[in-house]
Amino acid sequence: MPTKYDTNPLDPEFPEKAKAAAEGQQTNTLPYNGAETQAFPYVAPAAEQQTRRFSEPEVSAYSAPYTAPSNGQYMPANYQSVSFGNVETSSSRKVAKIGLPQNIMTAVPYIPWYPGLIAAAVMLFVVPRSEAKVRFHAAQGLSAHVAIWIIAGILTVMGGAAGIGGSAHNIFILVTSIMLLVFAIKSWQGKPIHIQSIEALTNWLEEKISPKS
Repeated sequence: MPTKYDTNPLDPEFPEKAKAAAEGQQTNTLPYNGAETQAFPYVAPAAEQQTRRFSEPEVSAYSAPYTAPSNGQYMPANYQSVSFGNVETSSSRKVAKIGLPQNIMTAVPYIPWYPGLIAAAVMLFVVPRSEAKVRFHAAQGLSAHVAIWIIAGILTVMGGAAGIGGSAHNIFILVTSIMLLVFAIKSWQGKPIHIQSIEALTNWLEEKISPKS
């Protein structure tokens, strides 16, 4: 049986039910207490102040550089910047115990074939550990030569077994020689060189080979 709370609009008896539920209810009006609307008092805006123009002595005082007060303590002299012409660049700096410029010393280990291999090994035995950049390139160049000769030997054996002779060996030597020349030029120009594949061998050689005093 439907109740007065049934509000289904599809019910054909909905209007009669709503009217019956609203019977007996009257609209209640709140009592009027006679209060009047009060307006806030008017407050005049503050007078706008005119822009003040500073005199020349005042402007000079504000723009002058700050000088710390002195109570008799030691005041260091002003720092003098060094011009680039007086600074010795790393590329032209002489390497300790060798006397050659640093850019030449970092490029020599990448010379292809035996000259670069022998030079890199000698540098690790001679250059002191304070020359970290030179020693790094010497160790990396020596590692590159060792890795190239090992791979070249493997290719020679595999090429002989496959009946292709030394073709693979010769192509590999040619490509790696060009690569080493590029590394030598870039190192001579001061550009960074990092061969990720031989990083472990590079670090091991640099650590194990100590310079002879």
